[in-house]
Amino acid sequence: MTIHLDSDLLRTFVAVAEAGNFTKAAEQVSRTQSAVSMQIKRLEDMVGDALFDRGSRGVSLTRRGQELIINARRIVSLIEETAASLKAKPLDGPVRIGIPEEYSYSILSRALGMFSKQHPKVEITVRYAHSASQIEALEAGELDLAVVFEWEDFSDGEVLMRDPTVWVTSNLHCQHEEQPLPVALYNRDGWCKDFALKSLEVRGHPYRVAYTSDTTGGLKLAVASGLAIAPVSRSNIPPDCRELTAAEGFGDIDASNVVLHRAPGATSEAIKGMADAIREAFYSRLVVTVS
Repeated sequence: MTIHLDSDLLRTFVAVAEAGNFTKAAEQVSRTQSAVSMQIKRLEDMVGDALFDRGSRGVSLTRRGQELIINARRIVSLIEETAASLKAKPLDGPVRIGIPEEYSYSILSRALGMFSKQHPKVEITVRYAHSASQIEALEAGELDLAVVFEWEDFSDGEVLMRDPTVWVTSNLHCQHEEQPLPVALYNRDGWCKDFALKSLEVRGHPYRVAYTSDTTGGLKLAVASGLAIAPVSRSNIPPDCRELTAAEGFGDIDASNVVLHRAPGATSEAIKGMADAIREAFYSRLVVTVS
């Protein structure tokens, strides 16, 4: 079950965790102690587990509370930053963005929708390409911001989320039951050879290349239509399709981080504002999944 959390509950949760007791937290969030207790109880009911251990000297986080507190702090911080930005004057100037195609609708459309309403004079250029190409463009001064996948040689860029690549099959066609496995791959060789195909080889799966594409959209089409299984980031599995699990002999292909990079000279307020909007669009997708 997926739970969409109320930001007000998260704000109170963070206050209690940092204060160590309900009384001080109530003062911080300008509520009564009983109201804070009720909010925490409501949040625990939503999560389905206790978030705090209660003791005579105060409260401490349970294991589930420790899992939630990291993302809760990030979400509360972003909400506060956004509220502050709304008071700022409109920005202008160019912003050049590079982002993986699979995040064009789920992330970038949300970021642009929010940003363009506040800053309609900013001229935005978007480039969709694979990660290596985006980094090259960033280093060449052709991009101001780049969102990329990193699955090895991790940089010091800002990690927005962890989104491993997995093998995906169609629930309607079950092409993963064929032998040899029909696979869909990107046209470029490096990652496909070193990660996608290698993950099949080390698990002893015979395969044949049934489809190639330049884009993730093409791979998702191949899966949905029953042509092949394909490597797709976990957050972008198409409808009526599912991840092939380790129990079925597959498992993660890589351990991708989604990372935000900013060019060294990209210091304008418009670029900073766009980076904030992208960051918030990623973080706003954070939910607690209860199995």
